[in-house]
Amino acid sequence: MSETLATVTAVDGDYAYVRTEGGGCGRCHEEGSCGGANISQMLCSKERSWRVLNPRGAVVGERVRVAVADGALRAGATLLYVIPLAGFIGGAILGALPFGESGAIGGGLLGLFLAWRYVARRLRQRHCDPQFQPHIL
Repeated sequence: MSETLATVTAVDGDYAYVRTEGGGCGRCHEEGSCGGANISQMLCSKERSWRVLNPRGAVVGERVRVAVADGALRAGATLLYVIPLAGFIGGAILGALPFGESGAIGGGLLGLFLAWRYVARRLRQRHCDPQFQPHIL
């Protein structure tokens, strides 16, 4: 389970909005880590607020540990990055076989569109799955 420290900034029913400190799980320099915090610090300099499950009833201002299940980060990254890229490349290859360069362009765009449709459907299915939602410990 990946964990990080955060401060509760608002509470909304079963959810809380938290502001993370630093970013990531703090294991960026360990072997096998994803290094996601290093990338996020380069791309996003402002503070971020996250909506997380609040099963223990944390209150505004409280410092909490936020966790996400092992494998959820990798599954999300695969879904959002690898699937569309594979759809684009696969569509381009299949389109290029019978139609050449113009077929590769059209096939790539069609493969990307179909991959995005697949990703959108999977995200709707995972939206309510607690395994993929961060939560307060």
